[in-house]
Amino acid sequence: MTRHTPFAVSLVALAAAVPAAAQTVAAPHESVKVRASLPLALPDHTEADIKGSLQAAYDKYKDLKEGKNADYIPALAKVDPAIYGIALVTADGRVYTAGDVASEVSIQSVSKVFTLAKVIEEQGPEAIEKRIGVDATGMRFNSIVAVELAQKELGGPEINPLVNPGAITATSMVAGATRDEVWNSLLAYYSDFAGRKLSVNQEVFKSESDTNQRNQAIGALMHAYEFIKSNPAQATDVYTEQCSVNVNARDLAVMAATLANAGRNPVTGKQVMATANVPEVLAVMMTAGLYDDSGKWLYHTGLPAKSGVGGALIAVSPGKFGIAVVSPPLDAAGNSVRAQKAIADISNALGGNPLAPKAR
Repeated sequence: MTRHTPFAVSLVALAAAVPAAAQTVAAPHESVKVRASLPLALPDHTEADIKGSLQAAYDKYKDLKEGKNADYIPALAKVDPAIYGIALVTADGRVYTAGDVASEVSIQSVSKVFTLAKVIEEQGPEAIEKRIGVDATGMRFNSIVAVELAQKELGGPEINPLVNPGAITATSMVAGATRDEVWNSLLAYYSDFAGRKLSVNQEVFKSESDTNQRNQAIGALMHAYEFIKSNPAQATDVYTEQCSVNVNARDLAVMAATLANAGRNPVTGKQVMATANVPEVLAVMMTAGLYDDSGKWLYHTGLPAKSGVGGALIAVSPGKFGIAVVSPPLDAAGNSVRAQKAIADISNALGGNPLAPKAR
């Protein structure tokens, strides 16, 4: 039986706040009409409030010129930096958007969240904690020093699945007798979260494969230290492909909202992951989701979140909504500049911080 800390119990209670009976199904790119008799995920906010908060954030930051595209992967440097889209999906299935929510970018490190979820579903949360660890490293996402420190100074699994060493290890743990079985299982899982069939950006996959020598070295090092049990080259290759999956802001918001809605996709109604396994995923997102700026993000928003160097950022307000912004220009830590600002503003406007005390 899974045992949760009080913090994890509070997260699962929040995540389960919207009953399964409240789910309705929407066609792609359509907002959901929720029956008035069912409880709303944001009962204190009208449709106008929610739409207004997205539009205000979009308008406020649309002309912001801070940050720059990731350029260590050549294909990412070519992505249009003007792409800027916001999507919010409530736990009762309503979809709100502002800006460009059609343009696709590669999911990059946001994928790590869903591979983490996949491994927890297959092997239980203890497998992640014992093999990889769940502590924030405080170092860059592709740090080799963090691996050496964990192995030689801390003496055990003291990384996490949202930095590259832990993420490549997590990918190596996905069940499958062949590479194709592993990959097809992962892609189908991502697609269930998004509510539509996703596909790989082959240009990005090739570009990353041609320039991922550091990740290959990380995979080999994790194998040498027995975090990865076999075939580190395959694990690194699959990891590279998972980072190359194409998504838009709406896809990402639905994926985040599935976590907000206790593992049930609020648009399709499919239970994608067990409710009991959601808290562990959210906990790691809270502590390690924005690379070495994770603490700053949590301090200001309280939201479990995950960024990717393709310009995507997702955040989860358990029991309330999932939100995503796509905007490629990044800050020095590798997080989308516009996305951080927009999500913080919208969450503050809608009371999304799960750590904020409730007025009596």
